Amino acid sequence: MSKTQDNLMAAFAGESQANRKYLAYAKQAESEGLPQVAKLFRAVAEAETIHAHAHLRYAGKIGKTLENLSDAESGEVYEFTKMYPEMIKEAKSEDAQNVAKYFSYVASVEEAHSKLYRKAIEAAGKPADVDYYVCAVCGYTHEGPHNADCPVCGAAAKAFYKIA
Repeated sequence: MSKTQDNLMAAFAGESQANRKYLAYAKQAESEGLPQVAKLFRAVAEAETIHAHAHLRYAGKIGKTLENLSDAESGEVYEFTKMYPEMIKEAKSEDAQNVAKYFSYVASVEEAHSKLYRKAIEAAGKPADVDYYVCAVCGYTHEGPHNADCPVCGAAAKAFYKIA
């Protein structure tokens, strides 16, 4: 990989992290009754997304949809089979039980995500027209309305929201 390619991927990672961080900051500003600051954070977060997408595009990392689905599935499989199990082990060894429990939730969610991607791949990139609902607590993603407690973290059904 060339230095430019390395730089594009490093810039993509940085811009992506900035986007997520600024959105978290926006939520905090809202909770403190500072809507204008929240709006600023959201505006800059959107700009960071534009940068991140351009970096990814210049790096040649956006393929055809079936390739993208396969790449996404592979990433999710790596996370729940390798990355999070190691992180859980390390958190437990450092007596960070709450973090270990959280990582185990995330690993379960990533496995569910991989199954959703696999289903879309098996449908040749044209899955059934369904709505997706996400648990606001752990991120578990469900096809169709979810009217029960979250199967991963146990959050009440009202924690699920529909993705537009």
